[in-house]
Amino acid sequence: MPLTHEEILRYSRHLLIPEVGLNGQEKLKAASALIIGTGGLGSPVSLYLAAAGVGRIGLVDYDSVDSSNLQRQIVHGSSTVGKLKVESARARLLDLNPGIQVDTYNVPFTAANALEIAAPYDILIDGTDNFPTRYLTNDVAVLLGKALVYGSIYRFDGQASVFDARRGPCYRCLFPEPPPPGLVPTCAEGGVLGILPGTIGTIQATEALKLILGIGDALIGRLLLYNALDMSFDFVNLRKNPACRICGENAEIKELVDYEAFCGVPGHDHETGTAGAEWDLVAPELARWLTGENPPLLLDVREPHELAISALPGALNIPLGALAARLSELDSAREMVVFCKAGTRSARALELLVSAGFQRVKNLRGGINAWAREVDLSLPVY
Repeated sequence: MPLTHEEILRYSRHLLIPEVGLNGQEKLKAASALIIGTGGLGSPVSLYLAAAGVGRIGLVDYDSVDSSNLQRQIVHGSSTVGKLKVESARARLLDLNPGIQVDTYNVPFTAANALEIAAPYDILIDGTDNFPTRYLTNDVAVLLGKALVYGSIYRFDGQASVFDARRGPCYRCLFPEPPPPGLVPTCAEGGVLGILPGTIGTIQATEALKLILGIGDALIGRLLLYNALDMSFDFVNLRKNPACRICGENAEIKELVDYEAFCGVPGHDHETGTAGAEWDLVAPELARWLTGENPPLLLDVREPHELAISALPGALNIPLGALAARLSELDSAREMVVFCKAGTRSARALELLVSAGFQRVKNLRGGINAWAREVDLSLPVY
C-alpha cells in the first residue's frame, strides 16, 4: 500500500529510521489491530497506533464515558462524558490521524461474537480489567493463530507481555486457572495511579508496532513487571506449558467456553455489585429503616482511608480483608446492613457472613455512592 505525499510528510520521522523506512511504514498502513477495551490501557494504545499509521484499528467496548474515567483514560475528554466510549475514542483517533480506518464494536466481547469480531485483524491487544474477558481474549488469539499483546495494571504495578502460542506460551500457560473470585481487587475497588496505564499501554503499543514491523525482540516468553514507586522494571522468563489446555500437546479446548462460569465472576468492568434480590437493599429503603425504632447496624467494609472521602454516621468499619478474623466483634442476632463504595465488596462480605451463620444481614446495593446519589446529596460520589 504505497504512501501518499501527505503520508510521507506525516510519517517522515519514521521514514528516517533504517529499521522502519518506507517499507516499514507501508507495513503499518496495511496492518490491523483490535483493541479490546477503550479505557486506561486502550487509550494510549489506540492513540499511539493511530499516530504511527496503523491502517485499521478496531475498538471493542460497550461502556459510556464517565467523569471518573478522565484521570487515566486520556483518549476521552470532558466534552465526551456520557457518550459511548467507542465513539468518543473513534472521534479522537480520526482527529489525530484522518488517514486511518477505525471500526467500532459497541457490544460486550463474549464467546458468542469474539471470533467473528477478531478474525479480520492481525493483532489482538488486551485492554481489559476482568478475568473472564482476559481468558476469552487469550483463547480467541490461540484459536485464530494470532498474537495477543497483554497488559495489566493495579495501583502502582503493571505487567506486559506478548502471548503467541505459535512461538511461545499463551496466557493460560502462565495462569492455568483464574484466582478465586474476589481475591484480586479491580482498579474500581483498589484504585490505580493515573499515569500507570499510560506507561503499560505505551509498552503494549511498542510491542504491537515491533510485531508489525518485524523488528527487535518482542516480549514473547517474557513477562515484564513494572513498579512505579521505585521505577523498577523486572522480567520473568516464561515457558510454554506442554499440558496447557488450549495450546499444549494434547489441548482439550477446541472452542470458546463460558468464561464467566470458568472465572466465577461477571465478565464486565462495571463496578456496581449485587448480592441478589433476596439480600439487596436500596438506599431509600435503608434511609427509612434507619429512622425506625430498631435501626440496623451499619457495617462499612471499605478501607480506612476511604472514610475521609465519605462516611455514614455510626457505621462500624471493618475492611473486607480483615472481616473473617473479626467476626467475633459482630452480633449475629442483630439486623445488619453491609456497604462499601459501590456494592461489590459488600456483596462478598455478605457471602462470608452468611457462610459463617449470619442470617439477618442485607447488602446496600450500589454502596455509599448510591446513598450519595439517592439520599444524602451532600456526600461526594467517587
